[in-house]
Amino acid sequence: MLTLILKWSSMTSLLLAALWPPSENYQLLLQFLVCAGALLVAWQAYSAAKQIWAFGFVAIAVCFNPFQALTFSREMFLFLDLISIATFLASLAVLKPKPAVAMSSMAG
Repeated sequence: MLTLILKWSSMTSLLLAALWPPSENYQLLLQFLVCAGALLVAWQAYSAAKQIWAFGFVAIAVCFNPFQALTFSREMFLFLDLISIATFLASLAVLKPKPAVAMSSMAG
C-alpha cells in the first residue's frame, strides 16, 4: 500500500513540476518524494526479480536525489520529468504487489 501511495505522490509531484516551475521549497519536496518513491519501487522490482525495472528506478532516484542534487536545464528537467511520470505509470501495470495470503487458506 505504501508503494502505491508513493507512486501516485511521485507522479502527482512530477506532473505539477512539469506544469509549473517549482520554487526552491517545492523543489526539495519534489526531490524527496520522487527519490523515496523510486527507491521503494526499485526494491519492489528487485524483489519481483525484475532487475531492469529496479535499475531504472535507481536511476530516477539518483536524478532526483535531494542530498546530492543534480542540476538540469529546464528542457532536460522537463524531459526527465515526463520520462519519470511514464515510468511510474508503467510500473502500476508491470509491478503489481503480490496478494497477501489469507489466514483461512493457511489454516486448512
